[in-house]
Amino acid sequence: MANDAISTAPTAIRNGNTRKKAMIRIPATKMTERVVEILVEEGFLRDAVRRKDNNGKEFMDVSLRYLGKKKDPYIAVIRRISKPGLRVYSDRRQIPKILGGMGVATSSTSRGLITDREARHKKIGGEILCHVW
Repeated sequence: MANDAISTAPTAIRNGNTRKKAMIRIPATKMTERVVEILVEEGFLRDAVRRKDNNGKEFMDVSLRYLGKKKDPYIAVIRRISKPGLRVYSDRRQIPKILGGMGVATSSTSRGLITDREARHKKIGGEILCHVW
């Protein structure tokens, strides 16, 4: 597992989509669980279940979602924006719209991890974690 726990979820999802996997397994933390929960709510992923293995470590089984018989992934691009070496913050007036509202930007705010639409509605800014479309 990498030092940056937040980036493991988007990377695992991107790699799973590339290999057309039905299910992937990622380490479970509060942040990664909320990122996956947002993607399930927005319809990019099918389902996510939190479990423990024999060593007591927690992980999440995430079911990926595809279109049609060709198995085209629902997630075309998932990109980490804020990184440990370069944090990206946005105030409430500069929250990005992804593809005119078709995509989702997840933000870490004082009220938890929320989507760009929720942040605009609540008029709060924060750290932009990732873009998904």
